Amino acid sequence: MKQYKKTNYKSVRLPSPKQAPTMPAAAEGMKLNKFVASCGICSRRQAVDLIKSGQIKVNNAAVLEPWYEVKATDKITYEGKTLIPEIKQVYILMNKPKNYLTTLKDDRGRKTVMELLEGKVSERIFPVGRLDRATMGLLLLTNDGELAQKLAHPSYKVKKIYQVKLNKPIPEEDLQKIKKGLQLEDGVAEVDGVDYLQDSDGTEVGIEIHIGRNRIVRRIFEHLGYEVIKLDRTYYAGLTKKNLPRGWFRQLTPEEVRMLKHFT
Repeated sequence: MKQYKKTNYKSVRLPSPKQAPTMPAAAEGMKLNKFVASCGICSRRQAVDLIKSGQIKVNNAAVLEPWYEVKATDKITYEGKTLIPEIKQVYILMNKPKNYLTTLKDDRGRKTVMELLEGKVSERIFPVGRLDRATMGLLLLTNDGELAQKLAHPSYKVKKIYQVKLNKPIPEEDLQKIKKGLQLEDGVAEVDGVDYLQDSDGTEVGIEIHIGRNRIVRRIFEHLGYEVIKLDRTYYAGLTKKNLPRGWFRQLTPEEVRMLKHFT
């Protein structure tokens, strides 16, 4: 198997934020879950959960049916704030630093990735999937709920590559166990590839997966008695960290957006 190679990154600049859009006429007749997802607060699947739990209000009353058709005169709110669908779809790629949560906000006051975007992106966007607090690397944020839902769905087998730093060298026999698929508490962990990084002393490996279960990479190595010292996602759905330093972000190019939509 080809070894995973480390790369160096250069800085980039972002365009100035633009004015937030107003309610489009096209919202009339839209299904409620699609409407909520179009407002940039969550994916369409997450919108269904918000609606069924009564957190979305239509004219000050909870509507528990995700397929409710929005009317032009409806006032739809979430946490007391009026929801307005985004006209412009935004796609942001971030190189997430350590110790940032991939949530819109945190009740305990911990740092979130949204703080890195504050004042720089005017549209309301949300993270696609999760990286745990200690994990670094590629994170996609968007207000395109339909694309987010597809990228998160297991059937699309979105390819992800991580660079892993372990507390001790890992022998070839353990790499072979990982390749075959370890039996974890929630099922077999399917791995598409794993190998040593170039010039590694045996403590650094690259692992290629498509499954998206919680903390899956960490749990794979912990199952064999290793501690993950550093975890960095370097590849996601055809996107890489080229020219994107830690803590920086950029808008996807039109070609990258087309690639993602074609992929899904």
